[in-house]
Amino acid sequence: MIQWRNEIRQTAKGLAFLSPWLIGFAVFMALPIGLSLYLSFCDYPLLQPPVFVGLRNYHAMLHDSVFWESLRNTGYYALLTLPAGMIIAIGAALLLNSRVRGISIYRAIIFLPSLVPLVASSMVWLWLFNSRLGLINTVLRYLGVAHPPGWLTTTQWAMPSLAIMSFWGLGNTIVIYLAGLQDVPKELYEAAEIDGASPARQLWHVTLPGISPVIFFNLIMAIIGVVQNFTVPYVMTQGGPDRVTYLFTMYLYDNAFSFLHMGYASAMAWVELLMVLILTGVAFWSSRHWVHYQGK
Repeated sequence: MIQWRNEIRQTAKGLAFLSPWLIGFAVFMALPIGLSLYLSFCDYPLLQPPVFVGLRNYHAMLHDSVFWESLRNTGYYALLTLPAGMIIAIGAALLLNSRVRGISIYRAIIFLPSLVPLVASSMVWLWLFNSRLGLINTVLRYLGVAHPPGWLTTTQWAMPSLAIMSFWGLGNTIVIYLAGLQDVPKELYEAAEIDGASPARQLWHVTLPGISPVIFFNLIMAIIGVVQNFTVPYVMTQGGPDRVTYLFTMYLYDNAFSFLHMGYASAMAWVELLMVLILTGVAFWSSRHWVHYQGK
C-alpha cells in the first residue's frame, strides 16, 4: 500500500513537471488539429458559424481543376528539387570533407545562407532573376547571350528558377551530410584501397552506404519541406505566370484567407498530411533495400 502511494506521488510530481509542455501541446497543437479535422467536414466561411456538410469538401476536390493543377505543380517542383538538391548537398559535403587550408571558412560560407530568413532570401533572388536589371542576366549578356531567359516571367523558366533558388538554403543539409561523412570508419577506406578500389568505387561502395541513414533522414525532411513549400513562391511569383508556380499550399492559403473557405482549406490540409504520410511511407518501405546501419 505504501509503495503504491509512493508511485502515485512520484507520477504526480512527474506530471507536474511536464504540465507546462502538456498544456501547451493540448492548447496549441492537439486542439487546433482536432478542430481542423472537424472543420474539414464543415462549410465554414469564417464570418459565420460552421455548418456540417459531411464529405462535401473532399468530394469537391475531385472536381476542382485548380486543386489538381496545384498538385501537379507541386509534383513537378518536387521532381526538380529533390534529386538535384540531394546530389548537390552530397557533392558539397564531399568537397568540404577534404583536408585543405581554410576549410572551416568554406564550411561557414556554405552554411551562412541557410541562416538568412526565407523572405529576405526570396527578395534577393527576386532581383537576381530580374529580366532587365538582374545580375544573372547581366552576366549572361556580358558572356554573349543576346536573349537571356525571363526567369520569373515566362512559363518555361519560372519553376526551374524556384528550384535553383531552393539550392541556396542547403547549408543545414550539407552540415548533416558532413557529420555523416566523418562518422564513416576509416578502416573501410583503407581496406578498399588495399583491394585496389578506385575513388569512384570507394564512393559507391563505402561512402554512400556509410551515410545512407543520413541520406534517408534528409530525404524524409526534404519530402516534408517540398510538400509544405509556400514562402518562396508566394514572395517571388505569387503563383504566376499563368499559375505554373501555384503550389498546393498556396491554394490552401488562398482558400483559407482569401476566399474564406476555411472548411475546404482544412480538408486540403488533411489531404496534404495524407500525401506526406504516403510519400514517407514509401520512403520507409524502400529504405530496407538501400539504407545500411552500422553493426547490421
